[in-house]
Amino acid sequence: MGLLTDPTAGSGKIIKLLLKWEQPLCFLLYVSGIIWILLLALPTFNDNTYFSENALLPGLVTKESNLEQISKQNYVELMHEMERNPDAMPYAWLAAKLNQLQLDVFVHNFSLIYPFQEQRFTGKNIYGIIRAPRAASTEAIVVSVPFRPIHTIYLDTVSSVALLLAFAKFCRRQTYWAKDIIFLITEHEQLGIQAWLDAYHGVTSGTEGVVISGDLSGRAGSIQAAINLELHSMKISSIDVKVEGLNGQLPNLDLFNLAQNMIAKGGIRQSFHRRFDIKYKDKFKNWWYHFNTLLMMIATQATGVPTGNHGLFHRFGIEAITLQGFEEPGQQNSDENLYQVGRIVESIVRSLNNLLERFHQSYFFYLLPSTDTYISIGLYIRSLVLIIAVVFIKAFSMWQRLQVSTSIENKKITHIKQVKKDGFDIGTITSEILWAHICGVVIASSPHALTYFGSKIWDLRTEDSVYFGFLAMAILTIIWPLYCKRRTKYKNAALIYVITSVELATVLMCIAMHNFSLALVAAVVYVPAILPITPKQNSTSKFRRVIFFFWILLHPFVISSLLVLCYTYINFSTDSILLILYRAYRATKQAYVFSIMDSMIFGNWFYNVTISMVLPIWLLFWNILCSDSVLQSS
Repeated sequence: MGLLTDPTAGSGKIIKLLLKWEQPLCFLLYVSGIIWILLLALPTFNDNTYFSENALLPGLVTKESNLEQISKQNYVELMHEMERNPDAMPYAWLAAKLNQLQLDVFVHNFSLIYPFQEQRFTGKNIYGIIRAPRAASTEAIVVSVPFRPIHTIYLDTVSSVALLLAFAKFCRRQTYWAKDIIFLITEHEQLGIQAWLDAYHGVTSGTEGVVISGDLSGRAGSIQAAINLELHSMKISSIDVKVEGLNGQLPNLDLFNLAQNMIAKGGIRQSFHRRFDIKYKDKFKNWWYHFNTLLMMIATQATGVPTGNHGLFHRFGIEAITLQGFEEPGQQNSDENLYQVGRIVESIVRSLNNLLERFHQSYFFYLLPSTDTYISIGLYIRSLVLIIAVVFIKAFSMWQRLQVSTSIENKKITHIKQVKKDGFDIGTITSEILWAHICGVVIASSPHALTYFGSKIWDLRTEDSVYFGFLAMAILTIIWPLYCKRRTKYKNAALIYVITSVELATVLMCIAMHNFSLALVAAVVYVPAILPITPKQNSTSKFRRVIFFFWILLHPFVISSLLVLCYTYINFSTDSILLILYRAYRATKQAYVFSIMDSMIFGNWFYNVTISMVLPIWLLFWNILCSDSVLQSS
């Protein structure tokens, strides 16, 4: 506290040196953080994957299954059932199949109350349980498949259901299981698995009253791990392992290593983010390839959206991955690949059956540049620390300058009234910070009101009401400080800058504890932009206009629209400009609604953090820019 309250605290040699070389130091730290990120893809910074959980015993599993013929038979029968009713899940057929295997079969009913229009959607999950013959049903493993009807926009999973039923028949005849095995077929993608997990654990993960998870008629033991299958063909040539979960959570690295090891032993090509392990002789090519894989993981994890049904298990402390199988044309002996896939699933589940306790060793925080190498948190966190240090140094330097200037003025001024006039106006500073955060909370909770008034007054759809409402509020937050007739003194603006900078750095550190990728992306974008916003009593108008323009582009609503536009251009680069703009406009509207729904249904806090924290911080820096321009013009 003495450092913050003593006016002479800035007279030390180290602090004087820091104030003198502040700008070069900040630039050096930021560039060092970026370079560190680039270096992470080098082999020197990567460790080869290994098993910490020796109880998995992946090399000692003797494969016994032959699921090819049974899977093909199930596939034909299931396709016949789906053709009879192409838009619904064949509940009766699936339940009958599981009952024929003498499993404990249960049907789980759930519903969704659409929060904006109060519509009710219903769904069913079907699951069967094989009770462990050699244990007291205290632990369980889940093998799940998301059921997708014929007319779905996603890749079909009929092969996954067929393989699951064949594997359940194989498991029913074995007597060495030490854990219950739950075979789960869910409806409505992640909504079905979310409702089932909530009902299994007796909790409500999202907003109260949105997902009605219902009750389960039967349960097994405490779930230790889960394998989600998404096979899109009966001829699988490659398997992609998905790990990213809700809010950037990751499974234990040993589970990922287990899957990759078993896939490699099964003779099928393994990949991560659809990228195979390719070793180039050219060192730059090799680095660039692995760096792109690393960037894809960072970009996916930053959104907080799960890449599969496995991502919703992580919040309950359940390690889970998704095995996504693809058919590649031109592969030889592809007819026999389903036999290999069945044995891969068997070997993974049998290895998990050997676990003596929950996953607790290895890493829960890591980045993957390839399928057989990883980057530990001790290495990659340093890049973010270097970038965040820039914000703390900038705030500390500004605070020290304020202390020194206040000390000099107090020595010169003798009248008490004049001292009060030139000091900090705590009321103004507090009100600005408070109102900025109130604005963020109001906007974050506004979708209900926007949808209600949009549908009642203008008869707009949900996505149109939300989009145009957010657009109006974005314009208002940009224009209001420009035309607000107020003058913020230099000292008050400088202190607001200090407080806001410390808040930004603290928010980034807190986010990094849960989702490193999101914190890294936000830091890389916003940290260099806040450095030139430093309140100055004299600044060139041309430079100020450039800062104004770039800071407007960094408004959360503006930058999200630009990102969607870039993504649309990359995927539809052959279309005309007008068609790309129209696609981006529609995609932006849907992205806003999906982000809000993810927050309410699954508990994804990307939307809440962006609007409740990032937007107020943006608004406070924007107020500093606007008040600075008012001071200069007055």
